[in-house]
Order: sequence, then C-alpha cells, then structure tokens
Amino acid sequence: MISLRSIDQSNWEDCIQLKPKQEQEGFMASNLYSIAESKFLPNMKIKAIYCEEMLIGFAMYGIDADDGNYWIYRFMIDEQFQGRGHGKSAMKLIIEDIRSIDDRTDVIWLGYQPDNEQARKLYASIGFEEEEIAPWGEMLAKYNFH
Repeated sequence: MISLRSIDQSNWEDCIQLKPKQEQEGFMASNLYSIAESKFLPNMKIKAIYCEEMLIGFAMYGIDADDGNYWIYRFMIDEQFQGRGHGKSAMKLIIEDIRSIDDRTDVIWLGYQPDNEQARKLYASIGFEEEEIAPWGEMLAKYNFH
C-alpha cells in the first residue's frame, strides 16, 4: 500500500538518504536541496512516499508563481524500490491530492530530461502528454483533468 506523508522532524533525514539509480542522479536535484528549497517557496508541498511503513520516495509539487498552474517539480523512488509499480501508484496519489485542492487548475505540468526514458514511460502511462522542449532543455508534459 503506497501513501503520501508529510515530511517533518521524524523523517526528513531518512528522506535525504534516498537515492535514485546512479544513472538517474543527473536528472534531478537532491532531496536535501528540494527540502531546503521548499522552505522558501510557500506554495510547495513536500511529501514522503511510503510503501506500508517503509520510506521509498520523495515528491515536491505546488503552484508555479509564473503561470499559476500546478507543477510536479520533484519525483523520485529510491533505487532499491524501482521497477515494482510504486512510482505509478505514488504519482496517481499526487494527482488525486492536487485534484482535491480547491484552487487547482485544469492541468498539471512536469518536466524531465528528454533522455530519461524511464520517466517518459512512467508519465505517459499515467496520462501525461508531451508538449515541447522548454528553453532550459527539459521535455514538458501536461496532465489534463477530465
């Protein structure tokens, strides 16, 4: 059973120990950086991803100040827990969390490195549609609430 939980004094240090596979490390900022960054971005939610009582991943999402839409800025599953469907289950929970928020928009955006094939497959399987390459080099993908 996958769940999203708050990050607090009881689990933040465990969150920063989570690591993607070595070949994925260049695709995202560290969890330590993301937790620190969230303290200066009041619209960001940071969540620990659990499988039963085991911490397996991290996510950061919220309203982008530039376009007013919800963005999933960080999403990772620890290397030991990849390939088991946990990422798909966790992403669906994030989408449902955003869906339940009163000020949500009609879409969710995210970006990933164009050569991150694992991310591309995961996001496409959930319903994200690729839009364009951003000026900063990431593939942008959009999820539409129906």
